[in-house]
Amino acid sequence: MMDSTEHTCWTMIHRAAEGDTGERDAFARRYGDVIRAYLAARWCHSPLHPQIDDAVQDVFVECYREDGALVRVSPDRPGGFRAYLYGVVRNIALRIESSRSRRREVQPDTTLEEKADSDGHLSQIFDRSWAKAIMRDAAVRMAEVAADAGKEAQRRVELLRLRFQEGLPIREIAERWNVDAVHLHRQYARARVDFRVALVEVLGFYESGSKPNIESEAARLLALLA
Repeated sequence: MMDSTEHTCWTMIHRAAEGDTGERDAFARRYGDVIRAYLAARWCHSPLHPQIDDAVQDVFVECYREDGALVRVSPDRPGGFRAYLYGVVRNIALRIESSRSRRREVQPDTTLEEKADSDGHLSQIFDRSWAKAIMRDAAVRMAEVAADAGKEAQRRVELLRLRFQEGLPIREIAERWNVDAVHLHRQYARARVDFRVALVEVLGFYESGSKPNIESEAARLLALLA
């Protein structure tokens, strides 16, 4: 998943901006679901809902075009690339809504956005989707490390999968595996440490800040999904 410690989110962004096909594909894989989740929430009760896939492609066109969004973004921007991408997606959505209103000669349907954004609902949806994408990357990274670390580490990966993806309590997993529940609780604590280590490593791909800042962001993401 992570080619090297030198390959970061900004490496991918700059290469995608320059037209690298592989990096553009990687960019679309990483951010497509995040963009789609925001648009689906924004247009869930709108006639524009069927246009979500087209709008996602419009975002990528805006990012990839000459002098487009990826060329203009700076690593020093407050909020990092997450905040910048949110602004790009929101502007594309507004552009599509305005275009539809002009064609139909009606006022833009802003009721949903105003209600949602009054408490930051749409930005929260974007942030949660972003966090889930990073968590998936961290789960993959944890599994990669466990593959080289042996059976116990691999079993801890499966333990987290059963606990979070299938929602099984530890006692039920212990019964299924025919192991002592107290021992499994200790393994679960180790698994959570393993996952946090993987998450911090993955965040190193996205974040250009110091290690304490990355640790802080890891805690924020874990709390966001709690």
